[in-house]
Amino acid sequence: MWTLILYVFYVVTLVSCNGAPSSQSAAMVARLQDIAKSTDPLKNTYLSGRRVTALQQEPEPTDPVKQIIFRIQLAKEYLQAGNNEEAIRLFEEAIIRAPSYGVQTRPTLKEYLALSYLRLGEQQNCVEKHNSQSCLFPINGQGVHVIRDGSKNAVDLYKELFNDSPDNLSFRWLLNIACMVSGQYPDGVPEDALIPESLFLNDETFPRFKYQAQFLGVDELGLAGGVAVDDFNNDGLLDIITTSWALDGPIRYYRNVGKAGFIEESKLAGLEGIVGGLNLRHVDYNNDGNMDIFILRGGWFGEQGRHPNSLLKNLGGGRFVDVTEQAGLLSLHPTQTACWADFNNDGYLDVFIGNESIIARPSSFVGDRSGIASQHACELFINQGDGTFVDKAVDSGVGIKAFVKGVTWGDYNNDGLMDIYVSILRGANILFQNQGSDSLGIPRFIDVAEKAGVTDPYYSFPTWFWDYDNDGLEDIFVAGYYADSGDIAAEFLSIKHDAEAPRLFRNKGDGTFEDIAVHIGLDRILYAMGCNYGDLDNDGFLDFYVGTGDPDFRLLIPNRMFKNVSGVFNEVTTSGDFGHLQKGHGVAFADFDNDGDQDIYAVMGGAYSGDVAANVMFENPGNELNWIKLNLRGKRSNRAGVGARIKIDLGDRSIYSRVNIGASFGGNPYRSEIGLGAEDRIKSLQIQWPSGIQQEFYNVPTKKLYVIEEEGDLLVEPLTTWLR
Repeated sequence: MWTLILYVFYVVTLVSCNGAPSSQSAAMVARLQDIAKSTDPLKNTYLSGRRVTALQQEPEPTDPVKQIIFRIQLAKEYLQAGNNEEAIRLFEEAIIRAPSYGVQTRPTLKEYLALSYLRLGEQQNCVEKHNSQSCLFPINGQGVHVIRDGSKNAVDLYKELFNDSPDNLSFRWLLNIACMVSGQYPDGVPEDALIPESLFLNDETFPRFKYQAQFLGVDELGLAGGVAVDDFNNDGLLDIITTSWALDGPIRYYRNVGKAGFIEESKLAGLEGIVGGLNLRHVDYNNDGNMDIFILRGGWFGEQGRHPNSLLKNLGGGRFVDVTEQAGLLSLHPTQTACWADFNNDGYLDVFIGNESIIARPSSFVGDRSGIASQHACELFINQGDGTFVDKAVDSGVGIKAFVKGVTWGDYNNDGLMDIYVSILRGANILFQNQGSDSLGIPRFIDVAEKAGVTDPYYSFPTWFWDYDNDGLEDIFVAGYYADSGDIAAEFLSIKHDAEAPRLFRNKGDGTFEDIAVHIGLDRILYAMGCNYGDLDNDGFLDFYVGTGDPDFRLLIPNRMFKNVSGVFNEVTTSGDFGHLQKGHGVAFADFDNDGDQDIYAVMGGAYSGDVAANVMFENPGNELNWIKLNLRGKRSNRAGVGARIKIDLGDRSIYSRVNIGASFGGNPYRSEIGLGAEDRIKSLQIQWPSGIQQEFYNVPTKKLYVIEEEGDLLVEPLTTWLR
């Protein structure tokens, strides 16, 4: 009863204060509605549902050849829009008619039909009857389809395809998947096609995480999108905000209410009508103690991606209003990546936005099929300290034009100035070294990537700075983004493949890096989009999780988890039950229940309008190792202490951390959650603030949450722990 009364009071308080955010956000809502209405679906391959409608309105050709081609195109759109029954009907018809007229497709019609049946099984089971084992690789138990017509037909077709092309590893991989979901694995897989389950299992033991999304109310179905985790209403519990890149995809705000899970309060939060966004970043841009949101839009859409980003100001209590135009951040460029840091050390956070320029005709990666090259320079908006920003990218030397897919910041040379790493798809990556700011507060950067040895990989996507080996020097991770479904089969079978490998650039401390990915266990296919890192077992070494995939339905690669064992990475994907086969995007490591260990939340779903999936949350079963949590409060530095360097001296070793939200396509809380291993007391805790101020505290007890004010004391803050 008292819980209900308090909740009603909370709702009434929000509704009665600070005016009506929805009316203040009306201009952005109108812009987004106009974009959704005016976007031509025939020029954007991902708007499959609308493309079906557009094609249906066209007169069907009377010429037999043109008619068959038209119906095949319609079938492809049905498949991508999630209307698999209609896709199957039209593909089966085309298989009968096309040979008589010499019509051929690539992939073949039989491949399309097999994929349509496989997708039908996924839709009827993993999506419509989702459970805690759905799509978890290798698939067994409740992950096996209950409605099996789709997957069984897929098995028959993939057997035929494999028999015709036994060297085609894509057919072999998809046949094994189809047999798994239909309950025919391993016995139903032909001997020469079988990929043994023993090859999927990890040598590293790891506790199995519990799938909890549906029980906690955060298993929303949707397309690709981003995630931000933080305490948006300042009640001591970590909330979740998600986006979806659909033109009408809503932003969801899930308020953490403790043991009862999460309550979806998007409308109450003023987010209704603020739609779209493949990624988002959270930030306290105005130093008022309330976490704001920055939504990124238009990525992959080429010239059709001239969408505005959104800066949503938190008015307090998790209630937001769009202030993009007032803040001077309104621009129209395709993007899905940005990073916030105090690049000129003036106490206010600035934002670097990596936009997508297409220098030549768009390839299959790009949604815009117009064939028009588009150039969109990156932006660097300098915070003026009064709630407004000014773009100084050109003056700062970072106004590059490239197909940017990931940006991140760090201080790789420990000079107190935040540097920027830029991941470029089909191009040399860039490391911008911060040279300091001029008298007007404009930071200056120079590209040192070639000299530093960090231009690879050529096909790259998500990236981050981290000190993976705790040597006090920040390293760079960047994942590859080039593979097909046959490549993943090749990896498990130890066959040579052409997939782009990730890079882990170890900082050598002399301004250069060396790629050591192969030497420390990361010679794996990480066809990564979403990603992030944290410390799942509290041993003081950072682990990481990647969401894998591609818009292509054939590309089914399990999302992958890697445990850091004193600087060497061992895969624990199957050990910990993390290997979700559906496409993964925004990832967050966070201790949602405040029990001392980090859980995982990930936004799932693909690019085409029918490729929806349920978001996932994996609850950490816990361990006996120690930890500490830190909320930094800047005075001269920015309010959240973003960029502050943390050093924990345990006596026999040190642990290094920096206040940030993690990787380029993820959103950890700014609250630092640091594992300490078996040590029950910290010898010394050192904070180096962006302002240059340093603080040190001695003999600090563990398993507590502390608030540290710049030039202030170390204060214990109560942890609101979920009751079990």
